[in-house]
Amino acid sequence: MDKKILVTGGCGFIGSHFIHLLLRTRPDAVVYNLDSLSYAGDVARLSDLPDRSAYSFIKADIRDKEAVRSIFERGVDIVVHFAAESHVDNSINEPALFADVNVCGTLNLLNAAREAGVRKFVHISTDEVYGDIENGMFTEDSPMNPSSPYSASKASADLFVKSYARTFSLPAVIIRCSNNYGPWQYPEKFMPVVICNAEMGRQVPIYARGENSREWIYVEDCVRAILTIMDKGDDGEVYNVGSGHEERNIDTAKAILALLGKGESLLSYVKDRPGHDIRYFLDSSKARSLGWEPGTGFDEGLTRTVAWYRDNMEWVKKKMTGAIEGEKC
Repeated sequence: MDKKILVTGGCGFIGSHFIHLLLRTRPDAVVYNLDSLSYAGDVARLSDLPDRSAYSFIKADIRDKEAVRSIFERGVDIVVHFAAESHVDNSINEPALFADVNVCGTLNLLNAAREAGVRKFVHISTDEVYGDIENGMFTEDSPMNPSSPYSASKASADLFVKSYARTFSLPAVIIRCSNNYGPWQYPEKFMPVVICNAEMGRQVPIYARGENSREWIYVEDCVRAILTIMDKGDDGEVYNVGSGHEERNIDTAKAILALLGKGESLLSYVKDRPGHDIRYFLDSSKARSLGWEPGTGFDEGLTRTVAWYRDNMEWVKKKMTGAIEGEKC
C-alpha cells in the first residue's frame, strides 16, 4: 500500500530537503506538501523535483481548519510537521503571531490527524525548548525551560503533542533538532547573514562578543534522522537530533570569513539579544540507537554551504530585503 505522507512547511528550508529525500528514497510514497508560502517559504527550493504525479503542493495555512481537513479527506497515513514561525528576533517583536501559528496551528493539525486516524504524527521541534546549558548536554528527559517567545511556542506545541499521544493515543513522536545549516536557508539566519553580508562587503553583526555556542547539524544529516525516526521511532517518544559538534558563534563567523577570503574587520559587535541562550548541546544517542549517524563534518558542511550561497546570490538578493540585517549571531 502506498504511504500517503503530509509534509507541512515543505517549501521551507528543512521541509524542502526532507521532501527531496522522500522522493529520492520512497518511490511508492504519495507526498502532500502543505505550505502557506509565508515570507520564508519558497517553491524554488523544490523546482528541481523529479516528475512525480504522486507529489502535490497545496497552498494553505495550518490554522485554516477547513483547508487542513480537506487534505486529510484525501487519506493521510503520516504527518511530518515542520511548519512554524522560527525567527527568534521576530518572536520578541511579535510573540502573539508565534503562539497563533506554532501552538494553534499545531493543535489544528493534531485534531485533524486524530479524526483521520493517522498512523504516525512526526512533530519537528527544536533544542531551544530546553533553554541553555553551560556544561554537559540535554537528554530527552531534561526539563523544558524556554527563553524566547519562539522557544516557548515550540515547547507549548510539544506539550500538546505529548498530551494527544497520552490522552487520545495518537501515535506521535517529537524530534528536537539542533541548529541546521546548509543550502537554501533563508537569509535571515546566522550563517546566511554572515555569508551574504561578507560577500557584499557589508558589516557582519555579532551579538555581544559572539561567545554563545551552538551545536550545528548539516541539513541533509538532519532530514535523514527525521526519516529514520519516522520509520523506527516509538510512539509517544522524544528524540534529540544533533551532530555532536559545537562552535562558538564568533569562531563560526571567522571560519566563514576565511572561506570567503574576507578580513575579520567586517565583524561588528552589537547589543545582545534579550534572553540570549549561551549554549545548546544535545545527547542524540537515542536517535543513533535507531541506526542513524550524521555523515557530514562541520568543515565539509560549512565549505559546501558557503559555496552554495556564492553560486546562488541572485536567489539570495531576491530574498534579502529586510532580512540581511535580521538574525545576528
